[in-house]
Amino acid sequence: MNETPVEARYKELFGYVPDSIRLRIDLARVAGRETALEAIEHLRDTLIHHNPLERKIQQLVHLGMLLALGREAPALLHARAAIQAGAGAPELHGVCETAAIVGGMPAYSLGVQVVSRALQETTHATGGNADE
Repeated sequence: MNETPVEARYKELFGYVPDSIRLRIDLARVAGRETALEAIEHLRDTLIHHNPLERKIQQLVHLGMLLALGREAPALLHARAAIQAGAGAPELHGVCETAAIVGGMPAYSLGVQVVSRALQETTHATGGNADE
């Protein structure tokens, strides 16, 4: 099966199509609602890919908002995307610190957990320091 434009955008952002997005695409196909999904994805594309914030900053903002909301799985996706966009450990930790202002110690602790995991995955994948 050919890659759709939606799949291509997620691969560009995250390096792969996350399972939650794959489910979204598959359900839209089964339900015959590809047009609705395309409309949703067009809005998302406009807000993310045509945004005045550079990709790294945008991913750091996403991460902070998700930490404040206590959303571990999507926060991990955006931590990975921030690293892929060039964010290093100091910037990621700064997001954890900032999340504590809005979400208290639970947001900070979740951030430390998520960021540590994302950095560890990156270190293992590259065989080096995630902050290089």
